Amino acid sequence: MTDARADERTRPEGDAHWYDLPDDDPAPATRDDPATRDEPTAVRPTAVRPTEGEDRKTAPTRTSRKAATWRRAGGPARRAVRNSAAILLLLAAWEVLPRLGVVDPVFVPPLSESLAAGADLLLTGRLPEHLGASLARSLSGFGLAIVLAIPLGLLIGWYKPVADFLTPLLEVFRNTSAVALLPVFTLILGIGETTKVAFVLYACSWPILLNTVSGVKTVEPLLIKSARSMGLGPVRLFQKVILPAAVPTIFTGVRLAGAYSILVLLFAEMVGAKAGLGYLILDAQSSFRIPDMYAGIITISVVGLLFNLLLIGVERRFSTWRTT
Repeated sequence: MTDARADERTRPEGDAHWYDLPDDDPAPATRDDPATRDEPTAVRPTAVRPTEGEDRKTAPTRTSRKAATWRRAGGPARRAVRNSAAILLLLAAWEVLPRLGVVDPVFVPPLSESLAAGADLLLTGRLPEHLGASLARSLSGFGLAIVLAIPLGLLIGWYKPVADFLTPLLEVFRNTSAVALLPVFTLILGIGETTKVAFVLYACSWPILLNTVSGVKTVEPLLIKSARSMGLGPVRLFQKVILPAAVPTIFTGVRLAGAYSILVLLFAEMVGAKAGLGYLILDAQSSFRIPDMYAGIITISVVGLLFNLLLIGVERRFSTWRTT
């Protein structure tokens, strides 16, 4: 015993045996332990922290979501402004240049004066009267051109004997200007409404007819061979293959004819007409009512734009089978 005590006294402070060291992990206190029986147990909330860099890169914040929403909402508006930038610049130049004296404001008045003249014509009822007369003539000739030119174009494009018989005659008339034939229409049909409708019909028939023929002739030959190998007859082949494939080209001609139906009508209304936008423009020019003249021109541009948008919508309706 004396030797053991002597060893403990002579042992250095850092030299400790394993049985002298404390336990590394003390046992957790339980509820039966008197020292911890009266203490409430604290429930620590468990939360999953994002990994390093998640807050900045992958976890979207509320501000970023709002910014993305605003960007998506403003996308169509930015595209509309970008697509109409040239038109806006033209309108701004039309307003500013006459006021700065760059162009003569007597012959080219500012845009605001032309719009004010158009509003006055609208309120007095003169503009709706002339617009209604022009639309009635234009739509009549345009509708007749569609009814007559599309079936004829399908016939010429599908049956080679008919194409061989009519192609030389078509080549003669397609190269003759419709405006040059206006005096002929006037001599034969007079100066009434029939002349104007027939003139629009003639001018609109050519783009529809030629594009219909081209649409039928340019159908992919492989589609025709495949349909015939499946046993489709001529009628079903034309209905299921030829006509759907030719629809986009046909509507290209219809849209061109829609523009022609308004443009060529102005020439017809300047000869022996008492109503119509062409008559309004010519009468305003001869009376030196320049703002009224530009108001009529603006009305024609707006009508042509709306008519073209309507035809685009109809084309999409009949071309839903196409993939984009």
